[in-house]
Amino acid sequence: MNIERDVAIGRMTTLGAGGTAGAFGRPETVEDVADALAWARERELPVATIGLGSNLLVADEGVEALVLRLGGDLAAASVDGDLLVAGGGAPNAVCLHRARAAGLGGFEFACAIPGTTGGGVWMNAGAYGSDWAEILVRALVVDADGAHWLTPEELGLTYRHSELRHGQVVAQVELRLEPRPQEEIKARVAELQAQRKAAQPTNRRTFGSVFKNPDHELSAGRMLEACGLKGHRIGGAQISPRHANFIENADGARAADAIALMAEARRRAREQYGVVLEHEVEFLGPLELR
Repeated sequence: MNIERDVAIGRMTTLGAGGTAGAFGRPETVEDVADALAWARERELPVATIGLGSNLLVADEGVEALVLRLGGDLAAASVDGDLLVAGGGAPNAVCLHRARAAGLGGFEFACAIPGTTGGGVWMNAGAYGSDWAEILVRALVVDADGAHWLTPEELGLTYRHSELRHGQVVAQVELRLEPRPQEEIKARVAELQAQRKAAQPTNRRTFGSVFKNPDHELSAGRMLEACGLKGHRIGGAQISPRHANFIENADGARAADAIALMAEARRRAREQYGVVLEHEVEFLGPLELR
């Protein structure tokens, strides 16, 4: 596996903002991942995985780390009985297609999540009342000590959270699904996609939901809408006029613009509702939200 230098990973994110990675690799096998981790360890470099670049904000000044994007066997998916077996880099859309073709349901909610199965494990991704913890049997995690199969309990999956940290790479997942007619799966996906299109800025560059929903009667989006933040803009980034829990790249946005919007949103939510919003988006590089 070749290691590339100073790759513009910010452009690989769904927001399209941020700087470069000091080192970048595309492992295609578990052995490649282990070799990459050893390479980084010898150079005392941190390691991060970016998947499809959703739910990710990269610092404008870049990140001095080895950044991995899984490909090859680690981005493939297949069905074995009632199990969907997928590489950590397999796009959710591909996995959903494989499941539907096999007449397996339970993964339809992922049609609203433009990421990978490994990213789903990393943050226990979810939508429309379902999440990874409900269907995950186990995940193969590679770190400096080798490759280990971990259960949802061992991964510490809770609401939009796992105990995984940078330097741990989700190489493969096994998801247990259930038999369901293909037409029923297709209809459910169409229903969820219509809901998403009606409520979210699906035709804009965003990194997905900004904040986790708080323990409050209002969701994060409704709360920020009530704070008058829809359409609020700083630099090239703006809070979506359609859904206040999304930040759009309106025109050449920088990561700093997105951070400034997030800080303003947290300030208003705290002042008006006494709630401290917790960000859902992952930070890569020297980023801080005070």
